[in-house]
Amino acid sequence: MARSAWRMLLMFSLLLPGLALAHPHGWIDIRMRLVVNEAGHLEGLHQSWRMDPFYSLVLLEELGRGEGGLDAGLDRLGGEIRGNLAPFDFFTEVRLGEERLGFGDVTEYTAMERGGRVEFIFLLPLEEPHELNERTLQYKVFDPTYYLEVVHEAEGETPLEDALLVGGELNCSKQIVPANPDPERVMQAAMLDVTDEAEPGLGRHFAETGVVTCE
Repeated sequence: MARSAWRMLLMFSLLLPGLALAHPHGWIDIRMRLVVNEAGHLEGLHQSWRMDPFYSLVLLEELGRGEGGLDAGLDRLGGEIRGNLAPFDFFTEVRLGEERLGFGDVTEYTAMERGGRVEFIFLLPLEEPHELNERTLQYKVFDPTYYLEVVHEAEGETPLEDALLVGGELNCSKQIVPANPDPERVMQAAMLDVTDEAEPGLGRHFAETGVVTCE
């Protein structure tokens, strides 16, 4: 799967006692902004991914020891994450009504350190713009194997106001719907240990859903 940017971190976690063995083994906090042009057409999804504090700490220390120091290491990391996730649509699924939307190439991206955490920021363009007026858009962002949990940035159980934003001048309602996996899926994830790889598709059942309806 497309997660080699994090695989080396797993080697560090195996050396540390007391870590929970059930999936997931790390998490990503995301913020999403729908990029809408003046005509009210969706052009892309601007995403910010923040790796969890433990993985960020290990990774920042490792990158800082590399050639060129931390800044150069973050530049390399950004390119690696982009290359690894591109074949998997950056773990993103988007539907407009019943239509699943396709994506173009990611050319705008960066990796940086913010608040002691590694953040990967990128623009995921659509293959072509789509009108949002009087239509409902739904998206999910998830690691198919549920190795990494992906959630919108929140304070407690409440997503932050900027966890989902809509650009442009449209009048849109927005909602982040929590995941509601059935008990069988929860048990399936709990039985996986750190050396197991889940069957692709498990992560979808634990994914939040962003819902945007524009008038």
